[in-house]
Amino acid sequence: MHKVVVTDDRYGNYSEEKSVLKELSVELIIHAPESNREERIENLKIIQDADALLVNLFPMTEEIISGLNKCKIISRYGVGYDNVDVDEASRKGIWVARVPDYSIEDVSDQALALLMGCVRKVAYKDRMIRRGKWNLQEDQPAHRMKEATLGLIGYGAIGKRFHEKTSGFGFSKVLVFDPYVKEERIRTNGAVPADLQNVLSNSDYISIHIPLNESTKKIIGKKQLSIMKKNAILINTSRGGVLDEQAVFEALKSEKITGAGLDVFETEPIPENSPLLKLDNVILSDHTGWYSEESKVELKTKAALNILAVLKGGKPIYPVNNV
Repeated sequence: MHKVVVTDDRYGNYSEEKSVLKELSVELIIHAPESNREERIENLKIIQDADALLVNLFPMTEEIISGLNKCKIISRYGVGYDNVDVDEASRKGIWVARVPDYSIEDVSDQALALLMGCVRKVAYKDRMIRRGKWNLQEDQPAHRMKEATLGLIGYGAIGKRFHEKTSGFGFSKVLVFDPYVKEERIRTNGAVPADLQNVLSNSDYISIHIPLNESTKKIIGKKQLSIMKKNAILINTSRGGVLDEQAVFEALKSEKITGAGLDVFETEPIPENSPLLKLDNVILSDHTGWYSEESKVELKTKAALNILAVLKGGKPIYPVNNV
């Protein structure tokens, strides 16, 4: 009997995981998120002798991973894995896996929705009209998207799909910063390779599609915001940590940039005292870019398939490390 533990219960229903794992003799244990120290200690006891872990937001730190006695694989629900100490897992001979391709359509849709909402001031006008206001053009002027310049920071599967979805808007140019993608591929898709400074200083709209790691942490800060156009709109559906959130707030408040659409934040849920909540030129959403009913099924199925492959003696479908 294999023991598989879901470290933090976010979904309530695990029929997809059970369907995948029924091929083997598996005990699937669902653990609720901790709210206090006692629950955290209890969670640690539950996972210590697990054969596999399904992890959402639970922090798989060096200390926690070092205490795993039987674990063969940590499979994360999601594209990123910044809450898992991959080096420690590798040292312990534990596979780390993810699901990098489940929400390409959904995140690119969310980025597009935030961009359109910011350009046409949808959320602001909705709030003002409910307060009895009308003829709001002078409050937040809107500009035509045709002939504008789009900038993309990151050109992986999501960034590329977002580019494809915006192809009918008539942008004069699409600038792409991604040092890990060959320039030929970027040019073949009708975009122009550029360095980060070029993208920031020349784009009217900038959409971020990069993972969070040491090289991308706060890649957009005060200095980078200072060279952006005054009419620039910044969209982030990747990870909150790639932005210096305080610097973004200051740029929006002082109108150094026109607006922003943010789906992700440095701290989630966004704190009640976050200054971003007081601004009218930012659209906020609840880290929901990944979500659709279809993507949730795909995510849960593929995360479980990673585990099934390892428990059967193979390697995960989407490995992060090599053990």
